[in-house]
Amino acid sequence: MDASNELLRKAEPSALLYPDGIVRSLNRSMATALDRPANRCVGRFLRELLPESQRNVVEGIVAHAGKHRLAMQVLELPRQGRASVVALIEARPVTSAGGEQLVWVHSLNVSNDLGSLLIPFRLSARSAGLGLCMYLPQVRQIEWLGGAPAVAALFPEDSVSLPWVVRHIHTDDRPSLRRLLRSDNSRRSWTTLRFQGDQGDWHRLACQTRRIQLGYEGPEQIFGMIRDDTCDEARRREMVAAVEAQRRRADEIAEFSSALITASTEQELRQVVLTRLAATFAGTGAALALVDDEEHLSVSSDAGLPSWHVDALHCRSLDEQGPLPHAIRTGEPLFIRNQEDLLRRWPNGDAAPLAWPGPDVAMSITPLGLGGAQAPGAWVVTYDSGHHPSPDEKAFMITLAELAGQALGRIRSQQARLELATAVQDHMLPKLPENLPGLEVAARYRPCRAGLDIGGDWYDAFLMTDGAIAVEIGDAQGHDVDAAAFMGQVRSSMRALAAHEPDPSSVLTHTNQLLIAMGAPRFASCTMLRIDPHSGRVTGANAGHVPLLAAHQDGSHEIHALPGGPVLGILPNADYPQETFTLDRDTALVMVTDGVVEGPDLSLDAGLEHTGTLAARAVHDGLSADETADLVLDAAVALNHPDDLAVLVVRRT
Repeated sequence: MDASNELLRKAEPSALLYPDGIVRSLNRSMATALDRPANRCVGRFLRELLPESQRNVVEGIVAHAGKHRLAMQVLELPRQGRASVVALIEARPVTSAGGEQLVWVHSLNVSNDLGSLLIPFRLSARSAGLGLCMYLPQVRQIEWLGGAPAVAALFPEDSVSLPWVVRHIHTDDRPSLRRLLRSDNSRRSWTTLRFQGDQGDWHRLACQTRRIQLGYEGPEQIFGMIRDDTCDEARRREMVAAVEAQRRRADEIAEFSSALITASTEQELRQVVLTRLAATFAGTGAALALVDDEEHLSVSSDAGLPSWHVDALHCRSLDEQGPLPHAIRTGEPLFIRNQEDLLRRWPNGDAAPLAWPGPDVAMSITPLGLGGAQAPGAWVVTYDSGHHPSPDEKAFMITLAELAGQALGRIRSQQARLELATAVQDHMLPKLPENLPGLEVAARYRPCRAGLDIGGDWYDAFLMTDGAIAVEIGDAQGHDVDAAAFMGQVRSSMRALAAHEPDPSSVLTHTNQLLIAMGAPRFASCTMLRIDPHSGRVTGANAGHVPLLAAHQDGSHEIHALPGGPVLGILPNADYPQETFTLDRDTALVMVTDGVVEGPDLSLDAGLEHTGTLAARAVHDGLSADETADLVLDAAVALNHPDDLAVLVVRRT
């Protein structure tokens, strides 16, 4: 199977494009986001499937993806009769198995940073002299999101109650306000409301509301735009606007800082920087350059810089001359006023005029981390001609870059730990046997995000001497190296015992006795099955583990609670009775650990029902065991449960 097509199996909207922007293939989620059948999308330019206001955005990121590693932008996807979807879209180059160059366009998960999706709306509102707010009907509050400071000055706080607003609206205009706040999906026409300020002066506010969904499968909210059409007291408003602008800027800096601190991967760090940097510092474009293991620069941009300029920066060595390598080597920030300033400071270097975005463009280059030493990277902000950063702006830029450098160091340290943990975990988990007669077996595993990312969940499948197939799944106590080592002991012991004691009941009984005799400091739950692939006869026993799920071809499912005993390693002389049943053809058994079906906001019964429904739909749709395992694991990961996740799917063919 073409590896590039695997990208379309992800839950989020995804499409593979040819370099010229024509859709090669897309998944169901992308077709839904584009509000049209998939067969009406393939073979057409992606820009043709979007409203005119979004075409330049998607053309820009596709063009950049064809030149360097990736680009991202916020995109709005209107839907007929429904709320528009606002998503962060990433485009990056991929290569098919046949060597074909493609562009992968997909929606990024910003569930931890929905605020980034609102930045383009804030900028558009501000440039148009509009205020942007959100209505929360559950608590009857109106929250201010940004935009024109003069409009914000009419409200005493960032969040005001609906009754407070109603009291300040002229009595005759209150029915119009109620119509604006109705929670349907249509865009309301501009409506004028008379609003009385705290000083008793009346303002004529033009208002419009619409319903928007933030992110793929994200929440729907009612957003409003406000324009003050009053011409009185312009001087007072101008003074208030200046104060409000400073307050809003401080809020933006605080939001930027918070997002940098909470970024947990390099991908999230790129998202934070490329969605916020240019907007925060009133730039026209931004890029992020990170130093790789070979001392070369890996550059990504927000598509606000010309692609050929990013090409000139990407993959450059730190040993080369030029402002970006120089700033990273020395750890000192640079501000270059224009192309003439560039050539004056690097007359004989590699920074040729063609590598500059334009003769009058100014550029700020700030290394990530503390100054005075080689940095792990730098970010770049470009400005239109005539920009001269103030000392406060420079100080803010340096402070945020230091935070970004600290975040990058933490992320890379954690990544190194994760790679070590993954290597250990891969060594501990078995390779499933291939080409099992009459069965498809697939397994997936994902450790929790705590500790060293090594967990105690395990799975196993192996041929027994009589031709039957043994499968097992279990959960050893803990999320650390000791848990992984204990898991390995339990799994190895069960394999060894199964060679002499083929019944699951006997294997679990002897494993329990062995762990107690060893004085094991931990315990483990487990389900073990012995399957005859020819007759479909299944014998199973359970040691304190979650029930089985059986998914049938007709789309139904059932929760199968096997008989058994307590978890292994606790009670001496515990019994583990077993049960025998038949596995029908084209039926799948789904074995999971508790992290898949249980969490802080999900009961075990509800989790089993949800997973069983998902697996049954997969079997009904003809998905393979591998595809079913992927589907179940992806759904569990989306719930963000703080536990290890293991899935084992056995389908009789």
